Amino acid sequence: MALPGPGYSITMRVEAPPSASAAGDLTTAVGQAGGVITAFDVVESTAGRMVVDLSANALSAEHAEQLTAAVDALGDVHVRKVSDRTFLVHLGGKIEISSKVPLRNRDDLSRAYTPGVARVCQAIAKNPEDARRLTIKRNTVAVVTDGTAVLGLGNIGPAAALPVMEGKAALFKKFAGVDAWPVCLDTTDTEEIIRTVELLAPVYGGINLEDIAAPRCFEIEARLRERLDIPVFHDDQHGTAIVVVAALRNALRVVGKDITDCRIVVSGVGAAGNAIIRLLLHQRPAEIVAVDIKGIVWEGRPGMDPNLADVAARTNRAKQQGTIHDAIVGADVFIGVSAPNIITGADVAAMADDAVVFALANPDPEIDPLEAQAHAAVVATGRSDFPNQINNVLAFPGVFRGLLDAQAHVITDDMLVAAAEAIADVVAPDQLNASYIVPSVFDEQVSPAVARAIVATCSPTPRAGGAKASAAGVHGAAAGFAPDDADPTAGV
Repeated sequence: MALPGPGYSITMRVEAPPSASAAGDLTTAVGQAGGVITAFDVVESTAGRMVVDLSANALSAEHAEQLTAAVDALGDVHVRKVSDRTFLVHLGGKIEISSKVPLRNRDDLSRAYTPGVARVCQAIAKNPEDARRLTIKRNTVAVVTDGTAVLGLGNIGPAAALPVMEGKAALFKKFAGVDAWPVCLDTTDTEEIIRTVELLAPVYGGINLEDIAAPRCFEIEARLRERLDIPVFHDDQHGTAIVVVAALRNALRVVGKDITDCRIVVSGVGAAGNAIIRLLLHQRPAEIVAVDIKGIVWEGRPGMDPNLADVAARTNRAKQQGTIHDAIVGADVFIGVSAPNIITGADVAAMADDAVVFALANPDPEIDPLEAQAHAAVVATGRSDFPNQINNVLAFPGVFRGLLDAQAHVITDDMLVAAAEAIADVVAPDQLNASYIVPSVFDEQVSPAVARAIVATCSPTPRAGGAKASAAGVHGAAAGFAPDDADPTAGV
């Protein structure tokens, strides 16, 4: 299933004889070992020796070592050095701070710093809202993590999480011009995280929570939304949900189905699955059945925490019980945010005609995409080496661009739905097909479209009664579902 890719790319500096066959021997050795050559550069050449930089993509770190060994085993060839190109990208970090104003002389210094800066400080002290206009707060987001749920690596701690948070900050800047900064906290205590973010909040126009394990992430987000007067967005929940809903909207267009007629199975009810279910309920599907590691989630199932109990109360009206294999029979849509290889081609074949499969576990999905494609009409993954990549970068840069531009104080479900619709609409009707249901992450239309949708949906007016006024509406109950008599499209 997997193909060699740039995530495991190496450059070997190789000494070889200057024979006519040397280049062919080197590239053949890499190819026979399963690597993909991406560059061949001669860096030194003499009458008796040449030195080349041979770049290749591998499947894994172990596979990269096998490629090196295959080259080194050639007669009269010596590998001097191997550079991991991914590690080279990260040397010294991936982001930096630069000044927006010139500091060329004493006059510049007097305006940017003392004594002139004191006048700006006094203006903000008199009117705190001016901080959004006169400081970095107007365009700055904190990317906050405790390192407990990093990618598919689990609880690796704040220092090891920093490269991911740096990458997130780089994406914010690249795709939306937002200045983001990693805030990796050396604590897993819920109260300490909440209080620390509260103390840091005056600097930022928004908080992006990242890679915090469930179920603590639900409480942290809900309480920060209650206490702060800036938007708090947990990307693992809401970013994923936005892109999934966008992709599903277009996938159902491809197969000619209405979501109100669809039975949807969601595998995985952690942060992402919980938020996906929540946002899908706004679309009024015929039925959602959630499945976790213990099987189908049903109301009354013993041993559920409050978040899972809320999911059970809002889904699976028939109270079906059993395993993922039972749940998927006859389903129109399968959405996996769980674990590798938990369903098979036979399971997909048992789904309804023109089935849609989103196997989003990363890097190894719930089913081999090629196996799923044999039975489903539309297949999406979280991977970049298959069509229809469900990637959060389609959502979070534009979401925060819009929130900052609107000087928003809260984020609502209406905004999340609007963002999903904006992403879906970037793909024109005449472009839609089974292999193209979401735009490329490099499509320059995406972030501005999402930002416009957010601005059009939100109000910059501070909440009446202060930050605590919307506490009950942030998530309803623990998982955020509206009560039965509520309008499911109302904002949180």
